Amino acid sequence: MKELSIPTFALPSATVPSGGLHHRADQRTTDTDGQPNAALARSGIEVVWAKHLDDVRQAQRLRFSIFAGEMGAKLDSKLPGHDVDLFDDYCEHLLVRDLAAGEVVGTYRVLTPAQARRIGSTYSDLEFDLTRLRTLRERMVELGRSCVHPDHRHGGVIMALWGALAEFMVRNQLDTMIGCASIPMLHNGVVSGDMAASIWKQVSQTHLAPVEYHVRPRLPLPINQLNGELDVEPPALIKGYLRLGAKVLGAPAWDPDFNSADLPMLMRIQDLPMRYRKHFLGA
Repeated sequence: MKELSIPTFALPSATVPSGGLHHRADQRTTDTDGQPNAALARSGIEVVWAKHLDDVRQAQRLRFSIFAGEMGAKLDSKLPGHDVDLFDDYCEHLLVRDLAAGEVVGTYRVLTPAQARRIGSTYSDLEFDLTRLRTLRERMVELGRSCVHPDHRHGGVIMALWGALAEFMVRNQLDTMIGCASIPMLHNGVVSGDMAASIWKQVSQTHLAPVEYHVRPRLPLPINQLNGELDVEPPALIKGYLRLGAKVLGAPAWDPDFNSADLPMLMRIQDLPMRYRKHFLGA
């Protein structure tokens, strides 16, 4: 089994006083006394950071099954049955594993500021002009490729992922998360941007970020040519982000390869509502 090299370089000493990023590659989420989270164990899942290449491959197979199988994405991967891109080698991979089956049922990948500098950009930079976020980058991570197996799309898996992410952020004195939240272009059996246009209209009225953080899509979804009046709800992941205090940074980009419209989103630890702050951080 191939051991992963540690992908993250040490953050500047002004950001993390003791050096590198503080998590063990095999670390599980724990209770405050350092013991494995009993609630997670009772639910039959565990949350771990990928330690071996085999762990990452499991996540990439899950991603492929959902993005290509469910969403009809056209994935340009040299490894059949896996979703692999150039950012994967630079990211930390967070996994939720079904303890009974031993399979990865949920995943996020996390690109830290140090690794974003190494590769030269974030994935979001490919879809949006992020110039207005330049003052945030030193303490900003990018979340990407989030997905959960259809049989596990309940609150437990998502909350476990978010809890581990919040702990990672606070431990490493990082305060901002960005990412692209996808809205499927397929609605009622028809490929159309109307659902995305309608969701954008809703969230832009209630959860739009201050203008100083607005970003511009490089390939905009043609909002003005679409019906933005559909009575539809945002996908569960977007609704979850909004409950956590996330803001939308601007109009969606069109991602033809993933057959989706992508909303740019920003979430800051300081904006977590108190009940979630207590749940995730005990503060």
